[in-house]
Amino acid sequence: VLWKHHLTPQTILTIPYFAVFPVKLKNRSFLIHSTYTTDTKSREENKKTIESLYRLSVDVKKIRRLKEWVLLQEVAYVQEVASILQEMGADETAVASILERCPEAILRSPAEINAQRALWQLVCQNEKQLIKLIEQFPESFFTTGYHENQKANILFFQELGLKNNIITRFLTSAPNIFYNPVEKNKKVIETLQRNYLSLGGSDANMKVWILKLLSQNPFILLNTSTAIQENLEFLQKSDFSDHEVLQLLSKLKGFIFQLTPTTMQKSMLFSKNVFKCSDQELKELVLKCPALLYYSVPILEERLGGLLKEGISITQIRDTPMVLELTTQIVQYRIKKLSALGYNIKSGSLESLNGTKKDFEVNYGKIQSKKERPMFNPVAPLNTQD
Repeated sequence: VLWKHHLTPQTILTIPYFAVFPVKLKNRSFLIHSTYTTDTKSREENKKTIESLYRLSVDVKKIRRLKEWVLLQEVAYVQEVASILQEMGADETAVASILERCPEAILRSPAEINAQRALWQLVCQNEKQLIKLIEQFPESFFTTGYHENQKANILFFQELGLKNNIITRFLTSAPNIFYNPVEKNKKVIETLQRNYLSLGGSDANMKVWILKLLSQNPFILLNTSTAIQENLEFLQKSDFSDHEVLQLLSKLKGFIFQLTPTTMQKSMLFSKNVFKCSDQELKELVLKCPALLYYSVPILEERLGGLLKEGISITQIRDTPMVLELTTQIVQYRIKKLSALGYNIKSGSLESLNGTKKDFEVNYGKIQSKKERPMFNPVAPLNTQD
């Protein structure tokens, strides 16, 4: 879940999927190397593999340090993999870099790699774009399992109306969604469509809404239809109107489906006790700041404590709850910068702390300009020249 990693919907897509939401998949690809010999004590390195890697200027010491088990395999396709990469436009430096970062690539046969190449070409403009993606995300490309599922899902996403550049982003940052059987992904989409209409959304806007939601958060597809239904029902039972539930879905970019009714209930109860508010007031706070819904109690406690330590009052936080979307470190940094300008955060508005890094810099610049601007004296004589 998001809160365990201190992630927000704004940052989640910048991180490769498998680094954030590890999912146990049956017969998963070669990247989980349980099907290969990993007993480094009883096996010797494959000399032919080592020699081939040296000829390609690959840093073998790096591979030996990080993934020595790759060097123990009896069958490897070092030169064949290098030739395919060069054929696609990779130079010697790029080939060495790819194999150093993803040495498992040499365990894939030319047939498997060419099949993956054809698959990715369905959404890449040309091989120049393809090799650039492989250089940036070698592990995603060389995860060659679930070929039929990957192909069926690519075609499904294209039929759905997703642009190819969005699908390539999914392939590199959220490859696991392509391992699902296409029927499973279709079922999740149908559940979202059905709920969108039942919550008051229109047929005319449904396609745009679904595509935007998927583009912002493809991880929705890793949830079950049941989990999606349960979370939506929890919000409705919490007295959010259909329109308000839709509003929360859009604001949270679908990340609400990584939560559970239990975690949401605990977070809301914590906020209600802290701010000493009624159910209606709590609902208004959550709509204003969905962070109160998707962050866990420990994270909310930590951030609240950090703000109180800086001398900020509960009343100030309640008036500007969005400040809880920021980590304690970011809050401390921003308060320090504003204090250097003479801005008293204890008596002023917390709005100046809010927003992205860019938003803050704009607000900071305005406060700085206001401080430096000289006061205009209407009765002072003008200094003019004849």
